Amino acid sequence: MNVFEEKKGNIFKLLSEAISEGIIIVNEKQEIVASNGAANTMFGYEDNELLGRDLNLLIPKDYHKNHRKHFNNFIDHSDRRQMGHGRDLYGLRKDGTKFPVEAGLNPFQIYENAYVMALVSDITVRKQQESEIRELNANLEDKITERTQALENTVAQMQEEVEKRRAAENKLKESLQKERELNELKTKFLSMVSHEFKTPLSGIHTSTTLIGKYTKEEQQDKREKHLKTIKAKVKYLDNILNDFLSIERLQAGKTVYKFSTFPLSKVVNEVIYDANMMLKDGQRIEYPQNIDDITLEFDEKILELILTNLINNAIKYSSEGDVIEVKAKASEKKLTVQVADEGMGIPEKEQKYIFNRYFRAENALLNAGTGIGLNIIKSHLENLGGQIVFNSKEGEGSTFMVTLPIKVK
Repeated sequence: MNVFEEKKGNIFKLLSEAISEGIIIVNEKQEIVASNGAANTMFGYEDNELLGRDLNLLIPKDYHKNHRKHFNNFIDHSDRRQMGHGRDLYGLRKDGTKFPVEAGLNPFQIYENAYVMALVSDITVRKQQESEIRELNANLEDKITERTQALENTVAQMQEEVEKRRAAENKLKESLQKERELNELKTKFLSMVSHEFKTPLSGIHTSTTLIGKYTKEEQQDKREKHLKTIKAKVKYLDNILNDFLSIERLQAGKTVYKFSTFPLSKVVNEVIYDANMMLKDGQRIEYPQNIDDITLEFDEKILELILTNLINNAIKYSSEGDVIEVKAKASEKKLTVQVADEGMGIPEKEQKYIFNRYFRAENALLNAGTGIGLNIIKSHLENLGGQIVFNSKEGEGSTFMVTLPIKVK
């Protein structure tokens, strides 16, 4: 029996069996001189089976070389410490399986003989838990896109519930905001329709009433004047109704385009001729230069609609004496038409809404209009491979630029 067992065996047995951690004591030669029941069970050995065996028996083969070096260094500088600090340690069971351990080393001497006591804990469960926590954190970072049945963690469930509630709240807020915007839109629409229809109808009623009073032949000029007013008001109402019908067809995807080849000057001449009838005192339209040789394949009526809307808007939102400038430039594949005015311009904060249906800027509410023209233009251009952009400064004017294909594919 070795010295340790002779002198302290009974005390060691009494104390060591009272704790759950494994205790292994080795001498300077790394021979096991004592082990408690917890250590024997942990490593899969019977009582006293480890006595006299080399400590490497309990260490995986891959770690033997480094362990010998660390042990000798520890003996030379004996002090109490945590073994393998910052590294993963593993024990080797009798059946050859490895398992993670944590060990605290305590050097001591008995009758000039040096020993090291290792307090060993099997940390398999802790390592499994750490692995599970890492996996759960990874899932949480990926927005919990895929949860495994093995990791039903309360924190993950709470996080998912919070995200769901937050998403539901955001969705509810968004729905409420859209509902408020829709209600405002409906109110503006009804107000706009009421005003846009009431004004021309009132003019028609007045002119109709007055015509009945002009019965004499010499009053024919007055009758003609009121007939002209009635025709103009009826055409205005017809245009509004056509815009509404156009929106309905666009929404339903029932718009049918009719393509033909025609000179650009033909459409520009017709649009500007009609627009001249609407000019305010002193206003004038600068005709685009060098367009006689430009021919395109497009829907002629749609191009007429686009130019009419842009030029009429420029007239409507400009003051007396202002100039409306129309430019056109063609490349091999594209035609660019630009309409610039010196009018009231669009407030910067409202420019992002300018193509929204029924939207009208605050500074334009006193002018007649439905707020659907630009929306219709944009929809047609998108359908036909074109686009519309603009720049504007309040009080200085606006420039709208339309780009469309010379030939529709």
